[in-house]
Parts: sequence; C-alpha cells; structure tokens
Amino acid sequence: MTVTTHPETRIGHVHLRVSDLERAIAFYSGVLGLELQQRYGTEAAFLSAGGYHHHIGLNTWESKGGTPPPPGHTGLYHTAFLYPDRTALAQALKRVLEAGIALEGAADHGVSEAVYLSDPDGNGVELYRDRTPEDWPRDAEGNLKMANSRLDIEALLAEAG
Repeated sequence: MTVTTHPETRIGHVHLRVSDLERAIAFYSGVLGLELQQRYGTEAAFLSAGGYHHHIGLNTWESKGGTPPPPGHTGLYHTAFLYPDRTALAQALKRVLEAGIALEGAADHGVSEAVYLSDPDGNGVELYRDRTPEDWPRDAEGNLKMANSRLDIEALLAEAG
C-alpha cells in the first residue's frame, strides 16, 4: 500500500547535538543570521528566521565537549537552509566566507544552486536557493532531471551587493 503525505507537509525544524552551545549560537546566529528565540539555560537554544519559534534547536544535553562522529558513520548528512532568492543566498555566502569558513562544495543542481560547508561541530550545512518549478530541467518524458554541475561562485558573490 502506498501512502502519500499531504503536499503542504514540511520539515519544521532540526535539532542538533553540539559540543559548545555558545560557539554553535555564534555560527548559526552570527554567521548565518538566524535569530535567537529562546535559551534553556546554558544547555539549549532555539533559533529561527522571521520570528518562527525555531527552525533549529541546539543542545548539549548529551554532547557537551563531545567530538563529531568519524567519517564513514551514519548520521545527519546536512541541514539545508532554503533562501528566498539568489541575492539572499549570495549574501549568506559572503558572510560565510568573511567569517573564514571554508566551502566544502558548490553545485548547480538545475533545480537549485547550493553551497556546502560544516558548522563548528562538523555538522554538514547546505545553503541553497530553488529555481522556479517552470525552470527545472526535465527529460523528454517530463520527468525531473537534476544535475550536479559546477556553480560559478564568483558570479553568485557578485549578486551579494
């Protein structure tokens, strides 16, 4: 039996275990620009864009002082942050680079443009913007045909203003 989720269902938030709460807040707020909505003492914080209760939760409940999982293990690949347009993505990328954070990848997927990096705890982060569905690449039968092409970082940064 095939079950289909309601088409307006979205991932509401991601909650990450971090080793240093202040360092994680500095990254997600100071670099990515999310707003701190609430703190639970020195062990947890909730941040968002646009005043939402939280898009990302950070906690040290089981991970204070911990280390990232080693490569080759299961776990979160990345958290993806969807920006409303190319200019907003470019501005976020500019802040990341100005903070001295190295990119680990960048791609034009046809449906979207994305850059990849890691937060201070080694959690993968994708910053991206979607193209309009009318501009998504499709094959002869009309099926989605995503790609993994080179993204021109310099051209993107030129739109940061």
